[in-house]
Amino acid sequence: MQRVIFNFILAMEGVFSNKLRAFLTALGIIFGVGAVIAMLAIGNGAKQAILEQMKLIGTNNIVIESKILNDEEAEAAQNQSSNNQQTQRRPWSPGLTIEDAKALQQSIPTIESLSPEIVLSTNIIQGGKLEKAKCIGVSNEFFELNNLELSVGNFFHFQQIEKGQAVCIIGKNVQTRFFPEESPIGQTIKCGNTWLRVIGVLEKRVASAESLENLGIRDYNSDVYIPISTALIRFQNRAYVGKDDIKRGDWDDEVDKTENYHQLDKLVVRVDESKNMKATAAVVARILKRRHQGLVDYEISVPELELQQEQATKDRLNLVLAFIAGISLLVGGIGIMNIMLATVLERIKEIGVRRSLGAMQKDITLQFLFEAIFISLIGGLIGVILGLSTAYFIENYFDIPAEVSTWSVVVSFVVAASVGLVFGLFPAEQAAKMDPIKALRSD
Repeated sequence: MQRVIFNFILAMEGVFSNKLRAFLTALGIIFGVGAVIAMLAIGNGAKQAILEQMKLIGTNNIVIESKILNDEEAEAAQNQSSNNQQTQRRPWSPGLTIEDAKALQQSIPTIESLSPEIVLSTNIIQGGKLEKAKCIGVSNEFFELNNLELSVGNFFHFQQIEKGQAVCIIGKNVQTRFFPEESPIGQTIKCGNTWLRVIGVLEKRVASAESLENLGIRDYNSDVYIPISTALIRFQNRAYVGKDDIKRGDWDDEVDKTENYHQLDKLVVRVDESKNMKATAAVVARILKRRHQGLVDYEISVPELELQQEQATKDRLNLVLAFIAGISLLVGGIGIMNIMLATVLERIKEIGVRRSLGAMQKDITLQFLFEAIFISLIGGLIGVILGLSTAYFIENYFDIPAEVSTWSVVVSFVVAASVGLVFGLFPAEQAAKMDPIKALRSD
């Protein structure tokens, strides 16, 4: 052990006698380790962001959103119709309705549940305060599909839904604004011209603004939720066909064809198993196209599959970047070997003196091996600091999520030490195999 310690001390003296060369030798390791940690941190951050978004949208969901077609889209739909005959009227569709939801539920056995939504822009009035907000007509399935829980109160019960009673569940932000110091349960709040009794408050849903924007969903904390029957009875039922709806079939430019004629703004379908999602989405599209007279005035998306594809793309990109960073470690190891070989040639006489004084081959091997490992470890330590700093900088100044994991730091540090061991072994053995007599004769 004393011989090992003595050889280690000699190695440290050799490193610190030429600090600049040691630092330049370690640069490859420094940048390699730093790049690996930063890339893995970005990859982990992206994965966590995807998981957060998947939690927001729920699993196995197919989202159907209503769409208002302009004249060009309507004419293209007419030209693609089965009879392919030009008429004097625009294609007509009843829009997305509750009857569509019932038809899908009855026709497709893989559908587990459905959640229709009606979005109403309105004003909220309570206690002399007035704010603009969204009043959302939903069923209880909405809360289940979106993983929403109550902090206090109850969900809608059967009678409230069937009779369209004037009740509501509010988001946490609504409670904070209108009931900051008292319980809202049992109190009333006015949405538009209708007074609603509060029966529940949702748990606060924490989500980044970026996630909400990417997924195209609202902030659940800021909405007022009412039974969908209440929305149709007490607010507005866009499924009623009137004079203006008939004019939708006219090509006249003076007719306002931008008005929303869909009874539902969104319909979320939950499929029983992930493997059935693509097939179910295809069947949903065919049924809706038939019910809408061949007019595709809706958009069907499968957010979970889209997020999984996005995650797979990011994983492949991160793997490529980590591979490139790994090449830096390889280059750093080759640099250590080259410098150590040059060091051996510079210190031939020192090696000869040590051998003549009784040092064995393994002593020479340990001395130069310790130098290589120490340089790589110092480079690894500086690289870890560089990687952590880079990840912090990227997250805070470029608004890219980055999450450093302990295992990535440990693995990078171990790899750095291994690089020093592997690439330092050959120069160390070359130094140990020198003939001491020839070494002493060297200038």
